[in-house]
Amino acid sequence: MKDDLRAVQVLVAGNPNCGKSTLFNALSGGSARVGNYPGVTVDRTSARLELGSRRVELVDVPGIYSLTAGSPEEQLAVNALLERATRAVVCVVDATTLERGLYLALQLIESGVPVVIALNMMDAVEELGIHIDVERLSERLGAPIVPVVATKRRGLEALREAIGQALVSTHEKPLSNLRYPPALEEDLEELLPVIAKWRRRASEKELRAFALWCMLSLGDDDLVGVPESVRDATARIRSAAGAAGRNPDLEIVAARYGWLDEVVAECASERRTDTPLSERVDRVLTHPVAGALIFAAVMFGIFEALFAGAEPFMGAIEDITAFLQAQAAALLPDGVLQDLVVQGIIAGVGNVIVFAPQILMLFLFIGFLEDSGYLARVAFVIDRPMKSVGLHGKAFVPLLSGFACAVPAVMATRTIERRRDRLVTMLALPLMSCSARLPVFILVVGTVFAGQTVGWFSAGAVALFSMYVLSVFVTLGAAAVIRRTVLPGPTPAFVLEMPPYRWPSGRILWINAWRRLRIFLVDAGTIILAMTILLWAFLSFPKSDEVAAHYAAERERLEQAPLTEAERGDALRSIQGMEARQQLEQSLGGRFGHALEPVLRPIGFDWQIGIGIIGAFAAREVFVSTLGIVFGIGEVDEEAKPLRQALQNARHADGAPVMTPLSGVSLMIFFLLACQCMSTIAVVKRESGSWKWPAFLFTYMTVLAYVASLVVYQGGQLLGLV
Repeated sequence: MKDDLRAVQVLVAGNPNCGKSTLFNALSGGSARVGNYPGVTVDRTSARLELGSRRVELVDVPGIYSLTAGSPEEQLAVNALLERATRAVVCVVDATTLERGLYLALQLIESGVPVVIALNMMDAVEELGIHIDVERLSERLGAPIVPVVATKRRGLEALREAIGQALVSTHEKPLSNLRYPPALEEDLEELLPVIAKWRRRASEKELRAFALWCMLSLGDDDLVGVPESVRDATARIRSAAGAAGRNPDLEIVAARYGWLDEVVAECASERRTDTPLSERVDRVLTHPVAGALIFAAVMFGIFEALFAGAEPFMGAIEDITAFLQAQAAALLPDGVLQDLVVQGIIAGVGNVIVFAPQILMLFLFIGFLEDSGYLARVAFVIDRPMKSVGLHGKAFVPLLSGFACAVPAVMATRTIERRRDRLVTMLALPLMSCSARLPVFILVVGTVFAGQTVGWFSAGAVALFSMYVLSVFVTLGAAAVIRRTVLPGPTPAFVLEMPPYRWPSGRILWINAWRRLRIFLVDAGTIILAMTILLWAFLSFPKSDEVAAHYAAERERLEQAPLTEAERGDALRSIQGMEARQQLEQSLGGRFGHALEPVLRPIGFDWQIGIGIIGAFAAREVFVSTLGIVFGIGEVDEEAKPLRQALQNARHADGAPVMTPLSGVSLMIFFLLACQCMSTIAVVKRESGSWKWPAFLFTYMTVLAYVASLVVYQGGQLLGLV
């Protein structure tokens, strides 16, 4: 908005799990707007805040533990906090872990930016029996401190007043007694002139803050925008320090924490000596066995909710979509416009909205787990096995969510801090066997395995179970390969201080989940709608006038025939199905399916299966309805006996059956591994910020699917299987 151009910018910073976003939402009153920082797919959440006659743009900065940057996302937060455009920073500190939160506040104060410290979770401090002398702490830090309880909206008016005063105050209180070793001070003096050429408009304090940042951060090659002259100077100074037996990192961190230990000891009393309930609970939740079992039970509940809980809402959306399509078909005359509205626009909108229940529910669950403090325990328990394949501990929740649907699962990777770890996860998780694959599996199983057994078990059940087990191993294997090739780099050390347990705010959970859903509907939804219309056109044009004229004549002939209404209705549906089949064959998609047959035959498919695969790009389950059109049957589902019978009777040009147990397994393997989902492509594009990664995802999964199906089908034939 234009008004925001005149607004003063105030940033809200803090450690992860300190209640920063909760406080931001409480201050903004739920009026926040979400976008992306330029060049990266990291949320930039902002809101307007009125402080008397002054208009403020409040910006929620990504959570960081310090101004040391080890990733582009952390560097983005550092740049935002140290820019001259920032007029003030609200540093949110978890009062139950005072030293950890004040470390970031100390660095901000050192930079010279006006800082207001929001001392959050004061109710938890009281329960722990800790007393904090807020006035004395404020004097030592030289910054105003406001005690707040964000979840209960306590202290918000005092915080607003402190922000307003910080914006007009020109008086700087110096930090008392914070000293760095003399040798380090000499290092900083040597580096400052080089920093000054880079940050030409920076103040003396800002230059010093950037010098300290460079000394701690520039060992990471992922950081961007830092001149080579600064990198070289920093490397030279650090190398000289190392040759002299010094460790600049340790000198900086030790000096800061030494000073903070002294301040906290002076201003805060010790917590009571009895073992808190949270520590006793942690012994169970972080236990290698008990913790994993509890987490499995929790995820089973979430998984079941995503399947069963969202199903009625998704079914209602599909029913509404079908109703609107029927109404549009009745109102509009037959022709291209009707097809565009019914099969393109309304179907496209339905393809977007149908994911809303699962996305909303998943983010409500994840938000609850994260805000309650439990997700950090899960990440701790599961990190070791995940690290063995190059994944972050927090990747487990999105991966498991992929069993329900890849779309919300890809969006759930936002809980992973580093971009490389997020990308590895979102590029691997579409291999998890989502619910949309199930109709395809059921159709194939019912067609080629009906009545067959493997020992005591149904052959169909064994095939279905094998697909789900295989999806897990392939997903983990793909993640390991991607981590070691496409996105190489060491898996970061997983250092985590357990946040305190707390009951999340229902209002904040809803606001955050709704924001995520709105982002999907607006950003990814537009891509899905456009792709749906393009796919409809691909499978609908060009139309054959000869086919249309032939079946128009057939309908006229049928009207003259002496039939009952039921018989006439059945005959009309048969004619409609046959016309749809022949028009589909004449379309670009149909011709492409025919052209693909030489490529598909080695994996056991024919042109009819090929057209089904093309149609399934709208959504995997559309494969079933597309085959219904291909075989001239009309509307069908995976349980439809006419479609199964048609598949059983289908023949290649040489008379060999198309659907055999071997080709059925090949088809299931193909759908398990191929990226037959434009919604997943759209959401990966949205989350990665580039078409490069969805293009890579589609390419590698398609190649993997084809090669695996080829090995299965050709290998099976060599072994004499059919």
